[in-house]
Amino acid sequence: MRYTFEFIGVTPTLSFFNHQYKERYTQPSKVGAAYLASDRCTLDAFLSSIEAVPPKRDWNLDKVVDSVITFWLDNAEQVRHWKTRLDDAGRENLLVARVADVQALKVEFEWLLGDG
Repeated sequence: MRYTFEFIGVTPTLSFFNHQYKERYTQPSKVGAAYLASDRCTLDAFLSSIEAVPPKRDWNLDKVVDSVITFWLDNAEQVRHWKTRLDDAGRENLLVARVADVQALKVEFEWLLGDG
């Protein structure tokens, strides 16, 4: 499996936890993507948040970690942009990112677009 990592946006902390609750208890079969969040825009913070990914996804966590590190190294400008957005948003907010199995995410997008 190949994985992708990307920033999604900044959101209030409560909104993110509400989304995670709904994701976990109302859509337990979705396995294409997991959403991570941190109050800091650092590589260490997002690597730590991978530990929250449910183990039932059968993901290769070493490859997931590699995808996050690769993103961080290849996208310094984007990391700075989102760090600034998070700083501007204030303390009650989190930076949200998505990590996903590329093939499952592709199938999910095709389904959403009606192509699947």
